[in-house]
Parts: sequence; C-alpha cells; structure tokens
Amino acid sequence: MERTFEAWVTPIMIGGLILFMCFIIWDLARKSNAGKFGTLILFIALGAGMLGFVIKTVITKMMESGGL
Repeated sequence: MERTFEAWVTPIMIGGLILFMCFIIWDLARKSNAGKFGTLILFIALGAGMLGFVIKTVITKMMESGGL
C-alpha cells in the first residue's frame, strides 16, 4: 500500500513543485519589469535546472526499461 501511494504521490508533488517554480520565475520577471526578452532569459537560466531534472528522470526510466 505504501509503495503504491509513494508511486502516485511523488511524481504529482514533483510536478506541482516544478509548476510552482515556473510561477515564481514568471512572478519575478513581472515584478522586475523584465520585458519579453528578460523573461525569456530568466526562464532559460533559472529553468535549466528543472529541465535537467526532467531529462535525468526520462533517461533513467529509459535505461531501467532497457530502451537505451
């Protein structure tokens, strides 16, 4: 039961955290009057860590299933 709960809740909570961090970046850009280009740079620079985490997760799943 605990493993099933963990298997469902962990991806949901991590996804929620990533969405919240995207909101924080957007709010930071809005409050600092960054403009379109500044907002893009903020999302690229600060979102790179989140993208790296997602890519690592996908590659790990592929390696565990024998797809890579």
